[in-house]
Amino acid sequence: MQLGTALAYIMPMYRPEKFWNRFAKRYEKSPVSNEDAYREKLKITRTYFTADSEVLEFGCGTGTTAVSHAPFVKHLHAIDVSSKMLEFARGKAEAANVSNMTFTCANIEGFSEGMADYDVIMGHNILHLLEDKEAVIATVYDTLKPGGVFVSSTSCISAMNRFLQFGLTIGSRLGLLPLVGVFSVEELVQSLKNAGFTIDYQWLPENSDAVFIVAKK
Repeated sequence: MQLGTALAYIMPMYRPEKFWNRFAKRYEKSPVSNEDAYREKLKITRTYFTADSEVLEFGCGTGTTAVSHAPFVKHLHAIDVSSKMLEFARGKAEAANVSNMTFTCANIEGFSEGMADYDVIMGHNILHLLEDKEAVIATVYDTLKPGGVFVSSTSCISAMNRFLQFGLTIGSRLGLLPLVGVFSVEELVQSLKNAGFTIDYQWLPENSDAVFIVAKK
């Protein structure tokens, strides 16, 4: 029996909604790791918005990015599996007097709105935390209008050593760490292309493992 299979029998399964509910307060207090790169990503993303844009962000977390972008679009729908994260997000929207947002506790895999509804879909710091990123990318593609764009920022950590990978597996099984997928920038780009996207913009900031990609349907 392989080690991963054995662990499944003796350790509880990772439940993202429970994990992020438990860590929401700590997550909210954590600073942006690279403020300059973050601001540049906001700026680039807004070049794809119009006043009529319908936008979805999945895995919105505590809503900092969603609330920041909302004034530049017609409507922004933010979803996350964590109800605690969404409490922070709603509070930020209210504090910023932003009224063109909707918040839903959901994951993108089970999102039930009609297909081809959005001009822009955002998924930041989330693709590497999913069990099946290919399935999610396919769902994003189907949910975008023709010509729409998928904006993502994703940690690509394929160079991680085996010991660290094992530690992450144990940590996620114990509920101490989130599930972390291991893949390269090239593999992520290929996943996007396989789903039908073309890469419109790609940037890997200096001293960062998080690649910023705008993929067009």
